[in-house]
Parts: sequence; C-alpha cells; structure tokens
Amino acid sequence: MNFISNLYFFWVGGVVMPLCCLVTMGIGLDGIFNDKAVGSSIVLIGLSVLWILLMILLWRSIYTYLHVDKSGVTEKCPFRKSVEYPFSEFVDCGVVVYYDIPLIYLSKHVLTYGQKGGNRQQHDLIKWGEDFDKKEDGEFALHKEGGHSEFRILHHKDNTGAEIQTSLIEAVKAHPNITIFTDHYAVEIITQHHLGIIVTRHTPGIKCFGAYVLNEKTGEVDTFLSKVTVMATGGCEAVYRNTTNPLVATGDGIAMVYRAKGAVKDMEFIQFHPTALFHPGDRPSFLITEAMRGYGAVLKNQSGEEFMQKYDPRLSLAPRDIVARAIDNEMKQRGEDHVYLDVTHKDPEETKKHFPNIYKKCLSLGIDITKDYIPVAPAAHYLCGGIKVDLDGQSSINRLYAIGECSCTGLHGGNRLASNSLIEAVVYADAAAKHALNVLDRYDFNEDIPEWNDEGTMNNEERVLITQSMKEVNQIMEAYVGIVRSNTRLIRAWNRLDILYEETERLFKRCKASRELCELRNMINIGYLITRQAMERKESRGLHYTIDYPHAAAEKK
Repeated sequence: MNFISNLYFFWVGGVVMPLCCLVTMGIGLDGIFNDKAVGSSIVLIGLSVLWILLMILLWRSIYTYLHVDKSGVTEKCPFRKSVEYPFSEFVDCGVVVYYDIPLIYLSKHVLTYGQKGGNRQQHDLIKWGEDFDKKEDGEFALHKEGGHSEFRILHHKDNTGAEIQTSLIEAVKAHPNITIFTDHYAVEIITQHHLGIIVTRHTPGIKCFGAYVLNEKTGEVDTFLSKVTVMATGGCEAVYRNTTNPLVATGDGIAMVYRAKGAVKDMEFIQFHPTALFHPGDRPSFLITEAMRGYGAVLKNQSGEEFMQKYDPRLSLAPRDIVARAIDNEMKQRGEDHVYLDVTHKDPEETKKHFPNIYKKCLSLGIDITKDYIPVAPAAHYLCGGIKVDLDGQSSINRLYAIGECSCTGLHGGNRLASNSLIEAVVYADAAAKHALNVLDRYDFNEDIPEWNDEGTMNNEERVLITQSMKEVNQIMEAYVGIVRSNTRLIRAWNRLDILYEETERLFKRCKASRELCELRNMINIGYLITRQAMERKESRGLHYTIDYPHAAAEKK
C-alpha cells in the first residue's frame, strides 16, 4: 500500500462512508415515521446497512495496515489482476492468510506480521515442532537474503527447509488417519484416457481418478483410486548435472501431468543458486545458503578481488539471477571453474553459531570457513514454473491439485526471492486442503479403471542404457539450457533430446516399468518442456536470459 492508496482508504473509510451512512439512514427513517414512500425508505435503510458493512471492512483493512511494520510495506510490486503473466523481473511478495481468508499480501514482512498473530500457518508449524531461531529477548531472529530490502526471514540455523520437512514428516507419521506407502513410485496419473477415451490438450473436463503406482519391492504396478489427488513431487533440477537438489528431483509430477494433457507453464524459469559448494564429484552440490551473504559474506574471484560492484549496486546481495550470471561471466572470462565466498572478516564464534552445518561440511573437506575462503559455483536450484494452478491449488485437470515446487502459482513470476518458496508451499497446501475437503463428498471412486497392463514386456536388464541416457540429459541441459542461453544452443538441445525421447519410449514399451526407467522418461519430458518454453520466449526476463534477445519485451497493456 502506498501513500496515495492509504489516503484513499482513510478518507473513504473514515469520512465518506460514515457520512453517506448517516444521510441514507436519516432519509429512510424519516420516510417510515412520516409515512413517506415506506417501500423506498426500507430500501434506503437496507442500503445504509450495506454502507455500514463496507465501512467495517475498510476499517479492518486500515487496522491491518496500521499493525504491520511500516518499514515492511513495499511501494512497488507490479502484481497484476491475473497471475497468468509473470512479474517483470522479481517482486518482494508473499501470500499469507488473514482471518482464515487467503489474500495476496504484498509485504516485505510477510512472516513478521505472522509473528504478531496474523499467520495461522506459522503457528501450526511451531505447534508441529518447528523451532525457529529467536533472539535473547524471545523475539524471532530474522534474516535478510538476496533481493530483500528488510530482515524478514524466519529460519532455523542454516537448514530451515530441512527442519520444516522433519517436523511435518514426524507429524504425518503420528497421525492415525494417514497411511504411508514406502518403496512406491508413481508411474502415471489416471484419466479418461485409460478408459479408452481420446484426450487432447483441448479436451474439456479432464478428470484425475488416481494413479498407477509401482511397488518397487514386488515390481508390480498397482492401481490407486482416489476422489482427489494431490501432486507434491518437488522440482526438476536433477535434469542438470550440477544441482543442489536431491537426485530424485526429476520432475516426475510435472511430467505425469504434461503427459495427461494438463497445463504446464513457465518451465524456462530455472533458478540457479549462485553459491553451491564447489567440490568436484559431489552430486548433489552442498548448498551455501544465501543467508550467509545476508550475514555479511562477500563474493571474490580467485585473485581475492570483489567483483559484484561491476554488475549490481546491491553487490553480493543482488537477486539470484543477477549474482549467478555475474559469477558465470567471471568464471568464463577468467577461465576458472569457481569463485570464492569470504566470511573470514566476521566473528568466528558467531559464524559457527549461525551456520553450524556449513561449518561442519566445509571442515570435513579441509576448509575452515572462519579462516578460509569457501569455493562456490552456481548450480540448478529451483523451478518457478510447473503445473499451472489457481488460488486453491487446483490444476487444469479436475480433481487434481499441485502444491510446492511442482506447481506454478505465478507468485514468483520469473525469479523467486529467497525463502518465498517455503511461504508459498505452506499457504497453498493449506488452501488446497481446505478446498479439497469442501468438494470431496461430490466425487466417487471410479471403479471402471482397468489394471495396469504390462503383458508382453520383459524385465529390464539393460540398465546401462538408462544410466547413460541420464548422463546425456544432464550434459545436454547443463551445456545448452543453462544460465545463459541462445537460439543455437536451444535448437541443439531440442534435437539431442528428441533422439533420446524416441529411444526411451521404445524401451518403455518393451520393458517392465522400473523406477530408473520412469525417471529417465520424466527427465526427457522435463528437458523438452524447459527447452521448448525457453525457445518460445523471445526476450530475456527474470531467470531466462538469452544472448539473442538480451532485453525484456515491452509490457502488454
């Protein structure tokens, strides 16, 4: 809310509406008591009640604004009426829930407001065991990361995401109504297609009836029927050779929805984290959290010189896409395979306290971060695109929701700011759960779904074909669809992926389903989607940068 809009709300809510209400109510009561057009008077009284309700809503908005730290209110956040189109570059935005009503809230202090009582999801996380770091006075210790203008991030030392995961997993395990299937792998979601009905991307009313799931212990594909299905399969960065993500992040959910003719968008916006620990042979790469740069760490080249002043006035705390491209450019110009992150000027004990896991990991490799520079290089880290969903987390396929990194909410635009993914995941999971519970009774299980048919297939003994193809996908994506792109590189990636696609589909039809074969199939689908949507975007925007179109296209009015 800027000053003009605040002035508007104060005047309308505090002066105009009360006056309108009094005048309207006065005319209505005068009509009733003096037998003057009683019907019209009743209408006027009803209108005045409406005025009162609107006034209450406005004053509640004013109250909310007054109780948010003024320094945390963003002045410029180009959020559009529709989440269809990405933000221009990046925006400092989040989503919170006030009074159990999901609202898009443009604030730099999304979680700080929650600290003061507005964010129910935050309190739920704490209830389930999340232990956010606090200062000595009991207030939450907030972090500042790349692209942030304020200290606004709740955290748990240097592993916030892992801490949230652990807390939620333990809560799920303890819930009596939740059954966990380990050693199971989803092969395909079930739609009308599996009933013999032709389904295309233009088919209206595609429905999800469950999923075919591989039991890895038996090797059989089981049929899981459902009234509602939620896709929460994470990202796809394992299609790249260098990634901070677990190697299971092969984009499985996105690929399944794409094959089922669901809407998938913004796949070109792959975020490369600027500071993954450089240690050849490690896959995935160990993440050096952005909070370390917020803490005061500085990027330097191998000569020990700072270089970010050449690229952005925010220096090492510029947004990730800028920092990643800067590091990439420095490495290419100097012929080097990494740069350094320097935190040696900070208090050693404070550094160990704030970043115990990073300190331990680096020390295991002979690097004492309180005395030595940390070798770092960019690595694929996050997907801003994915399965297109609405504000309730619903995909274009009925009865199918997508939450977390596999979904595309539009809230990150073309470049996610640090830690906003955790906010988004928590809020959209809550919204999807509520919506699903409201509609669940409308659906029935579809008992007509046939069992998985793998007759005529053989056990796959050619594992070398799968592992080699996976390496090829990694090499293609790293070389041609990375931080900096071009038409020539994208076309070459397309052609190489097309060959792998044909080979893999023939193998899939000939062999029994296995986790490795399904993951390879999904990786090729994901590589194709990233490449195709990158080719379609004739501009550089957010995380997508191409030397053929180095500037952003003009905004559509």
